[in-house]
Amino acid sequence: MEKCDIKSLTFDELSSEIEKQGEKAFRSSQVYQWLHQKLADSFDEMSNLPLSFRELLKQEYSFTSLKKADVRISRIDGTRKYLFALEDGNIIESVWMKYKHGNSVCISSQVGCRMGCRFCASTLDGLERNLTASEMLEQIYQIQKDTGERVSNVVVMGSGEPLDNYDNLIRFIRLITHEKGLHISQRNITVSTCGIVPGIYRLAEEGLTITLALSLHAPNDQVRKTLMPVANHYKLEDVLKACQAYFEKTGRRVTFEYSLVKGVNDNLDEAKALARLIKGHHGHVNLIPVNPIKEREYVQSDKKAIEIFRSYLERQGIAVTVRREMGRDINGACGQLRKSFMDERELS
Repeated sequence: MEKCDIKSLTFDELSSEIEKQGEKAFRSSQVYQWLHQKLADSFDEMSNLPLSFRELLKQEYSFTSLKKADVRISRIDGTRKYLFALEDGNIIESVWMKYKHGNSVCISSQVGCRMGCRFCASTLDGLERNLTASEMLEQIYQIQKDTGERVSNVVVMGSGEPLDNYDNLIRFIRLITHEKGLHISQRNITVSTCGIVPGIYRLAEEGLTITLALSLHAPNDQVRKTLMPVANHYKLEDVLKACQAYFEKTGRRVTFEYSLVKGVNDNLDEAKALARLIKGHHGHVNLIPVNPIKEREYVQSDKKAIEIFRSYLERQGIAVTVRREMGRDINGACGQLRKSFMDERELS
């Protein structure tokens, strides 16, 4: 029989489990604190629990603790790219980025991805499996321990489509923001989606105050279909309606992610079409110079094209930023380092 994943339990669920084991109620807070504040790597570290209770916990519950398979540190900006080994032998990646406003971690939500976006290395080998809430938490926990610095911002924008792993995503958000855990503000959490319409509507009803980021990447369905297979299932009109519903329900402005690919979606006509498309929507455009991957022919837009695109949107009254490139010298884009690691492992 499969053991219960203790690190994925909410505080109330954990309290019920502790009570079921015949332990006093205060043990729940102790265990939860070891798991989500002291960031223990095993039950053995829980030194203020009786040995007999620790042995019981070992027998009844599984303990998720990720192991570092590789860490790359950028010489340019100090960005750290982590590869973590899961218990089943799978590999996932996470990125730690240092900003003036605090430390941000970009985590994966799945092993691989099935969305098939043409410019992303995460999807090249398809989807292996979903990550549990504890495996998502552990990326942050292990990075915070490794750097010795508090993580203040979390972006669920690494490998995987978060809304394709919906239940584990929501459980993760509630755990990482819980007052008895790391207590990261919901407003400092961003969840990115390629446009899973039912998932966006469902997320709007969760009572959360997180930021929703839409991977838009094109101003019309025609161009979007060449970049993102999901566009064959959900029209842009319907995706934007869902985003508007999210804003109306939560009051949180949506971020429109737009990867600029030379000769594909970066000319002035596309900037004009994008402005028409999102005018009136409560959102902000984040322009992303695409990070080239060797398996695809896409090339990053040149600086002049990026500036013309940005300037036009600004003149139309649209809030826009150009994402600062982080970790370019360490395969910083989603899926790149994991892909190269897996290829090397196959050859060895």
